[in-house]
Amino acid sequence: MEYIFTLKYRLHDHASDHEALIDRLFEAGCDDALPGIGQSGRLALEFAREADSATDALESAIADVRKAVDNAQLVEALPDYAGLTDIAEHVGMSRQNLRKIATKNGSTFPAAIHEGNPSLWHLSDALSWFVEHGYAVDAATLEISAAARELNTVIQARRLSVDRSRKLEALMA
Repeated sequence: MEYIFTLKYRLHDHASDHEALIDRLFEAGCDDALPGIGQSGRLALEFAREADSATDALESAIADVRKAVDNAQLVEALPDYAGLTDIAEHVGMSRQNLRKIATKNGSTFPAAIHEGNPSLWHLSDALSWFVEHGYAVDAATLEISAAARELNTVIQARRLSVDRSRKLEALMA
Protein backbone atom coordinates (compact mmCIF):
# COMPACT_ATOMS: atom_id res chain seq x y z
CA MET A 1 0.00 0.00 0.00
CA GLU A 2 1.18 3.56 -0.58
CA TYR A 3 1.37 5.83 2.46
CA ILE A 4 1.62 9.60 2.21
CA PHE A 5 3.18 11.35 5.18
CA THR A 6 5.56 14.14 6.14
CA LEU A 7 8.55 14.03 8.44
CA LYS A 8 9.86 17.31 9.85
CA TYR A 9 13.44 17.60 11.10
CA ARG A 10 15.71 20.07 12.83
CA LEU A 11 19.17 20.08 11.25
CA HIS A 12 21.97 20.76 13.71
CA ASP A 13 24.76 21.13 11.15
CA HIS A 14 22.81 22.80 8.41
CA ALA A 15 25.15 23.62 5.61
CA SER A 16 24.03 26.04 2.97
CA ASP A 17 24.56 23.43 0.24
CA HIS A 18 20.97 22.31 -0.18
CA GLU A 19 21.75 20.52 -3.45
CA ALA A 20 24.25 18.23 -1.69
CA LEU A 21 21.72 17.50 1.07
CA ILE A 22 19.05 16.59 -1.46
CA ASP A 23 21.53 14.37 -3.32
CA ARG A 24 22.46 12.57 -0.07
CA LEU A 25 18.77 12.03 0.76
CA PHE A 26 18.10 10.64 -2.71
CA GLU A 27 21.09 8.29 -2.51
CA ALA A 28 20.03 7.10 0.97
CA GLY A 29 16.64 5.93 -0.30
CA CYS A 30 14.49 9.04 0.00
CA ASP A 31 13.82 9.13 -3.75
CA ASP A 32 10.09 8.89 -2.91
CA ALA A 33 10.13 12.15 -0.93
CA LEU A 34 9.63 15.77 -1.86
CA PRO A 35 12.06 17.84 0.24
CA GLY A 36 11.33 21.28 1.63
CA ILE A 37 14.18 23.39 3.00
CA GLY A 38 12.51 26.78 3.21
CA GLN A 39 13.44 27.56 6.81
CA SER A 40 17.07 27.64 7.86
CA GLY A 41 17.98 24.61 9.95
CA ARG A 42 14.77 22.76 9.11
CA LEU A 43 13.93 19.97 6.69
CA ALA A 44 10.51 18.66 5.74
CA LEU A 45 10.11 15.57 3.60
CA GLU A 46 6.76 14.58 2.13
CA PHE A 47 6.89 10.88 1.36
CA ALA A 48 4.74 8.70 -0.88
CA ARG A 49 6.16 5.36 0.28
CA GLU A 50 5.10 1.82 -0.61
CA ALA A 51 5.20 -0.53 2.37
CA ASP A 52 3.36 -3.43 3.98
CA SER A 53 2.18 -1.18 6.83
CA ALA A 54 2.19 2.46 7.87
CA THR A 55 4.64 1.65 10.64
CA ASP A 56 7.02 0.04 8.15
CA ALA A 57 6.72 3.10 5.88
CA LEU A 58 7.53 5.53 8.70
CA GLU A 59 10.34 3.47 10.16
CA SER A 60 12.04 2.87 6.82
CA ALA A 61 11.79 6.56 5.93
CA ILE A 62 13.29 7.59 9.27
CA ALA A 63 16.13 5.09 8.78
CA ASP A 64 16.78 6.42 5.26
CA VAL A 65 16.91 10.02 6.46
CA ARG A 66 19.29 9.03 9.25
CA LYS A 67 21.62 7.45 6.65
CA ALA A 68 21.77 10.77 4.82
CA VAL A 69 21.76 13.16 7.80
CA ASP A 70 22.73 11.26 10.93
CA ASN A 71 22.40 14.22 13.31
CA ALA A 72 18.96 15.39 12.18
CA GLN A 73 16.39 15.56 15.01
CA LEU A 74 12.90 14.36 14.15
CA VAL A 75 10.46 17.03 15.31
CA GLU A 76 7.08 15.87 14.01
CA ALA A 77 5.33 13.33 11.80
CA LEU A 78 2.22 14.19 9.80
CA PRO A 79 -0.65 13.59 9.40
CA ASP A 80 -1.54 13.72 13.07
CA TYR A 81 -2.84 17.01 14.46
CA ALA A 82 -5.84 18.23 12.47
CA GLY A 83 -8.40 20.99 12.56
CA LEU A 84 -12.01 20.69 11.44
CA THR A 85 -11.14 21.69 7.87
CA ASP A 86 -8.47 18.98 7.63
CA ILE A 87 -10.76 16.32 9.04
CA ALA A 88 -13.61 17.38 6.75
CA GLU A 89 -11.37 17.04 3.69
CA HIS A 90 -10.42 13.50 4.67
CA VAL A 91 -14.05 12.51 5.19
CA GLY A 92 -15.28 14.28 2.06
CA MET A 93 -17.63 16.82 3.59
CA SER A 94 -17.76 20.53 4.31
CA ARG A 95 -16.30 22.00 7.47
CA GLN A 96 -19.76 23.25 8.44
CA ASN A 97 -21.30 19.78 8.08
CA LEU A 98 -18.48 18.27 10.15
CA ARG A 99 -19.03 20.88 12.88
CA LYS A 100 -22.74 19.96 13.00
CA ILE A 101 -21.93 16.26 13.28
CA ALA A 102 -19.32 16.86 16.00
CA THR A 103 -21.69 19.11 17.98
CA LYS A 104 -24.65 16.74 17.62
CA ASN A 105 -22.50 13.79 18.73
CA GLY A 106 -20.54 15.61 21.41
CA SER A 107 -20.70 12.77 23.89
CA THR A 108 -19.11 10.27 21.49
CA PHE A 109 -17.11 12.43 19.10
CA PRO A 110 -13.41 12.43 20.08
CA ALA A 111 -12.35 15.18 22.44
CA ALA A 112 -10.11 17.83 20.98
CA ILE A 113 -6.50 17.69 22.14
CA HIS A 114 -6.52 21.49 22.03
CA GLU A 115 -9.65 23.54 22.41
CA GLY A 116 -9.24 27.01 21.08
CA ASN A 117 -8.86 28.83 17.83
CA PRO A 118 -8.36 26.52 16.09
CA SER A 119 -9.32 23.40 17.99
CA LEU A 120 -7.18 20.39 17.13
CA TRP A 121 -7.77 16.64 17.18
CA HIS A 122 -5.64 13.63 16.51
CA LEU A 123 -6.67 12.83 12.94
CA SER A 124 -6.67 9.09 13.68
CA ASP A 125 -9.22 9.55 16.50
CA ALA A 126 -11.57 11.51 14.28
CA LEU A 127 -11.22 9.17 11.30
CA SER A 128 -11.78 6.12 13.54
CA TRP A 129 -14.96 7.72 14.86
CA PHE A 130 -16.24 8.22 11.31
CA VAL A 131 -15.41 4.62 10.36
CA GLU A 132 -17.33 3.41 13.44
CA HIS A 133 -20.30 5.48 12.31
CA GLY A 134 -20.41 4.10 8.77
CA TYR A 135 -18.51 6.76 6.85
CA ALA A 136 -16.02 5.88 4.13
CA VAL A 137 -12.45 6.75 5.10
CA ASP A 138 -9.26 6.01 3.20
CA ALA A 139 -7.66 3.04 4.99
CA ALA A 140 -4.10 4.18 4.26
CA THR A 141 -4.79 7.64 5.70
CA LEU A 142 -6.32 6.15 8.84
CA GLU A 143 -3.37 3.81 9.30
CA ILE A 144 -0.66 6.42 8.66
CA SER A 145 -2.33 8.98 10.93
CA ALA A 146 -2.42 6.42 13.77
CA ALA A 147 1.26 5.57 13.21
CA ALA A 148 2.19 9.28 13.08
CA ARG A 149 0.33 9.84 16.36
CA GLU A 150 2.32 7.07 18.05
CA LEU A 151 5.57 8.52 16.74
CA ASN A 152 4.69 12.05 17.88
CA THR A 153 3.77 10.71 21.32
CA VAL A 154 7.25 9.19 21.61
CA ILE A 155 8.86 12.43 20.40
CA GLN A 156 6.99 14.41 23.06
CA ALA A 157 7.66 11.86 25.81
CA ARG A 158 11.42 12.01 25.13
CA ARG A 159 11.35 15.69 26.03
CA LEU A 160 10.34 14.89 29.62
CA SER A 161 12.84 13.94 32.26
CA VAL A 162 12.39 10.48 33.77
CA ASP A 163 11.66 11.99 37.19
CA ARG A 164 9.04 14.38 35.82
CA SER A 165 7.47 11.62 33.75
CA ARG A 166 7.09 9.42 36.86
CA LYS A 167 5.53 12.27 38.83
CA LEU A 168 3.03 13.02 36.08
CA GLU A 169 2.17 9.32 35.70
CA ALA A 170 1.49 9.09 39.45
CA LEU A 171 -0.66 12.20 39.32
CA MET A 172 -2.76 10.83 36.44
CA ALA A 173 -3.22 7.35 37.99
